[in-house]
Formats: sequence, structure tokens, C-alpha cells
Amino acid sequence: MISSHEQAGASSRGARRAVIRGLGAALPAKVVTNDDLSRVHDTSDEWIQRRTGIRERRHAADGEQTSDLAILAARRALESAGAERAELVVLATTTPDKVCPATAPKVAAVLGLAGVPAFDVSAVCSGFLYALATAAWAIESGSIQSALVIGAETFTRLLDPVDRTTAVIFGDGAGAVHLESGSEAEPGAVLMTRLYADGTDEELIHVPQPDDGAQGSYFQMNGREVFTKAVEAMSASVDSVLGEIGWRRDEVDALIAHQANLRILTAVAHIAGLEAADAEIHLDRVGNTSAASIPLAMAAAAAAGRRRPGDRVVLTAFGGGTTWGAAALTWPELAVIDPH
Repeated sequence: MISSHEQAGASSRGARRAVIRGLGAALPAKVVTNDDLSRVHDTSDEWIQRRTGIRERRHAADGEQTSDLAILAARRALESAGAERAELVVLATTTPDKVCPATAPKVAAVLGLAGVPAFDVSAVCSGFLYALATAAWAIESGSIQSALVIGAETFTRLLDPVDRTTAVIFGDGAGAVHLESGSEAEPGAVLMTRLYADGTDEELIHVPQPDDGAQGSYFQMNGREVFTKAVEAMSASVDSVLGEIGWRRDEVDALIAHQANLRILTAVAHIAGLEAADAEIHLDRVGNTSAASIPLAMAAAAAAGRRRPGDRVVLTAFGGGTTWGAAALTWPELAVIDPH
């Protein structure tokens, strides 16, 4: 375990917590269906849905950058919160606009937050959890009073155009939350985060440098082994969080896991002892959006009215690095939600 952060359920009800006040999402306009992909690859709608649960995904347009999606999602999160500013911007992404500099300072500047600390977090599909934990720690320490946490990706640009196994999985998009300092008794309080990493498995999910050999610099993944490790790691982290916070499994209202694959989502719910019906499913409409997937699923749940303020929610993810983790929170009160 590289990093962990725990708060016991028995702690004071007045304890300082990061509280989600706003939630926003952004998706590219271009919809790519399974039938669209079947015209390019040796595949079919039936094959894709059976293996992944995905029906369609979004692709960023030419010239549409990760920052464009991040800015739109962040603006919607600020609107949802009724806020104009944040004291910290943390952007989770594996697809920054440039190798250097980071994309977060650009996003902050466009949002009118020039001078605010802003940085990228690269933990692939676990990126949003890592960013959320980082911002929550800063708020709990008293260093800041508010933060924007964004997960944004144009992941389809990392894919080998002739590889059907990755082309059918991934999509582009962004999601964001606005956090403010508050009490753990409030709806939206981030009560616990636990993060882990194991660099010995870095080859399971990676994009090699262009000079690393004949395979080029496209995204590569050992799908079979990733499936097994993802299910094990996410289930264990959910179990650990529930044990530490003192929630019984039948008290959990929703599991919002990284939207990688429908079979992974249902397996994690089953092994963690949660009802499959409590697992939020959004990947059928957007695919695997890497660091954006959890906030996008949260925005979809809010827009559909599937959650009530105070519901007990567990987040979990597994990504390249390898990285994984979980978080426990209560569902926030949200004024404005635009799912797209």
C-alpha cells in the first residue's frame, strides 16, 4: 500500500470534511455506435454488448482538447454549486493537452482562477479518486476552503486504429465536482478515502514511448489479467472502506465504480456483498472514459434522480500504474445538473 487515508465512523460529527456542493459533466457531440465500429472493424453490436455492455461512446472532434471538456464540466460543477471560485484545481487525466506543461493551470486560467494552485494527477482510471482524495485532504487540513476536482480524457487518441479490442471500449468525456469545507453530518461529505498502488504491474496497462520498439506508442492492455486484478483490487478496497467506516453492506445505497466493463462492475458488486442493482451503470452510453468515468456516472445518476441527499455511496476504481482505491461519501444536495 503506497498511500491510505482513513477516518473512522466514530469520529466527531463536527469534524471538518470536504463536502460535494456541485457536480458537472461534459461529453463530445460525436456519438459512435457499435454499428459504426462494425463498419471499420471485424465486430458487431452483439459481440461488443456481450463482452463489454457498451452500446455507444463519444469521440472528441478534431481540435477538441481535453481542456475543452474539462473547462465545460468544471463550469457546470460551479453552476451546480452556485459558486464562482475555488481555491484549488486538481485535474485527473492521462491525456493532457501537452506533455508539458500540465493542463490544469490552463483550465484554471480559462475559468478565471489564475493564481490558484492547479495541477494534473495521472493515475489513469483511478485518477478521479486520487484527485478527490488530494483535494479532500487539503480541505480537511484547513489549508483551503474549496476545490474543483475534474476527471477529463480524450482517451480515444491513444488507441491503435486497427485494434478492435480497444476501439470498442473507450470513449471521451469529462466530469467534475466542486468541494467546500463543511461537516461530515452534511449530505455530500467525503467521509473516507483509501488509495493504493503497485508499480510492479505497470506493464498491464500502459502506453509505451515511441522509441520502445515496433509496437509503437498506442495504448496496450493485458485484458484478461486486468480483469482479474481489477475485480480483486476494487472488491478488497470496498470491503476495507466499509469495515473502517462501520457501514454494513445492506446500508450502502449505491456503488459507483469505474465504468470499465459491465462484467467487472457486476463482479465487484457481488464479491463485495452488494446488490448488483445498486451498481450505477453508465458505460453503456459512454464507454470507458478512464479518469472521467466516476464523475460522469455520478452526474448521470443525479440527472436521472436515482439518488437522494444523504444516501450512502461507495466509489471505487482500478487503473494503470497499477493504482486503485475506494471512497465513502454521502450523496450531496445538488441544485443544477446537466448530464452532458
